[in-house]
Amino acid sequence: MKVIIIGGVAGGMSAATRLRRLDETAEIVVLEKGPFVSFANCGLPYYVSGEISAKEDLLVQTPASLQARFNLDVRPFHEATAIDSAKKEVTIQNQNEVYREKYDFLVLSPGAKAFIPPILGLAEAKNVFTLRNVPDLDKIMQALTSEVKYATVIGAGFIGLEMAENLQKAGLTVTIIEKAPHVLPPLDEEMACFVQNELVKNGINVITGQSAAAFQQAGQEIILDDGSSLKSDITILSVGVQPETQLAKDAGIQLGLKGGIVVDENYQTNLPGIFAVGDAVVTKQRITNEEALISLASPANRQGRQVADVIFGLPRKNQGSIGTAIVRVFNLSAAVTGLSERAVQQAGLDYAIVHVSGKDHAAYYPGATELTLKLIFNPKTGVIYGAQGVGQKGVDKRIDILATVIKGGQTIFDLPELEFTYAPPFGSAKDPVNMLGYSAINIAEGLSQNIQWYNLADEMQKGKLLLDVRSKSELTNNGRFSQALHLPLDTLRDNLNQLDKTKSYIVTCHSGLRSYLAERILKQNGFDVVNLDGAFALYKMVNPKEIDYE
Repeated sequence: MKVIIIGGVAGGMSAATRLRRLDETAEIVVLEKGPFVSFANCGLPYYVSGEISAKEDLLVQTPASLQARFNLDVRPFHEATAIDSAKKEVTIQNQNEVYREKYDFLVLSPGAKAFIPPILGLAEAKNVFTLRNVPDLDKIMQALTSEVKYATVIGAGFIGLEMAENLQKAGLTVTIIEKAPHVLPPLDEEMACFVQNELVKNGINVITGQSAAAFQQAGQEIILDDGSSLKSDITILSVGVQPETQLAKDAGIQLGLKGGIVVDENYQTNLPGIFAVGDAVVTKQRITNEEALISLASPANRQGRQVADVIFGLPRKNQGSIGTAIVRVFNLSAAVTGLSERAVQQAGLDYAIVHVSGKDHAAYYPGATELTLKLIFNPKTGVIYGAQGVGQKGVDKRIDILATVIKGGQTIFDLPELEFTYAPPFGSAKDPVNMLGYSAINIAEGLSQNIQWYNLADEMQKGKLLLDVRSKSELTNNGRFSQALHLPLDTLRDNLNQLDKTKSYIVTCHSGLRSYLAERILKQNGFDVVNLDGAFALYKMVNPKEIDYE
């Protein structure tokens, strides 16, 4: 059996090494048009700042090491230029040599390429770069001379934010331009606010709701949509990726969503003997079962292993992905799994939301830091659609747990039953994930009703009154809602006569726990009341200008 794999890195090399472990006799050829067949592309931004100091650390394997350990025929600088599916033959170009090679099975793992928007003056710009591989990194490092002072990152997705942080740590003055209304578009607005505040706190100039309309002066000046301009000595384009599928298209392989390769559940294309994996393939969003392009390392590695199993004859099926990702932005982590609130709305799903604030470990143990979690779920069935988290520490653990719960088909009713290791340095007896479950179940069972931060103004305009149950010192020190009534929780029962049962109330505190307690007291005393989800802390994060200070 002879297998040719076009493209290395995550998908291709996972396929090659797994297939070798399954079949010692197979002839396995890996073609890579670039110089490196196995490198850590997720680590590239950290070399810019020197956080990863040796470029060799980014090179996971070399052709020699892969030959020695796995007996793989790895060929860098070999580009597949054509596929003849009838003859089962690939045309290959290596510098000035062109030759053809037969295969029994062909695996396409071409990955994705940076999307280049049609910006006026881009072709003349000399200082605009993308970052997808090691040669891209080399170009950026060569451009970072001592004269370079001002850097611009266009696009505030995961890679864009990583590049902004590392350029700033390299000593540059950095501006981020994001066309969406907020940074990190995979997160919802209120969760992305934490990230934007962290960027600004660390000296990053953030411009949202704008895109680069034109480059002037060979890229040294960027003109924005509103006509304003900024100076840029070096610019990183990070506005997304698109599947690298021209070779597949020319071969007659069926393409689908955004030009991605269409494969069945066994990674088989429409042409016999040809499979495809990784960033270039159309997969399923597991929660909605809709077609999706999910360009992440973990799914690509999994797909590469699975396609090797399929070729060998083992029963493996592509179960789709839910899109789990995390980014570090200076001292903050932000992570997401599954569907965002915006995606749930677009899918027309019945949903509810809870936000929970907590500590990464026991609050009384030194070093505890705040984290905020958001859960999106079906209030009737308990199905979890997605989750997001932000905080200094412990966000990865919680979102990984919730991603596992979603993939395992568990619901909000299972979250309180999850058992975690607990000691004060590591967590809390009731972990924030457990608390998400308790809060969501209260919503599902009708013990609590909530509204979101973006509903507050409309609900108050309809005549509902806002009741703040924080202490007076909190109002003085942390700020207050301008139109809120104030009754501290601990005195609420003794002051119910100050409230009007003919009125409807929205109750709030700092994070939502005390307001839930107040909600239960008021409801059992005949009041019409809902809880402001996420409470004052979340609202202040999103709308700081609407907060009054004494």
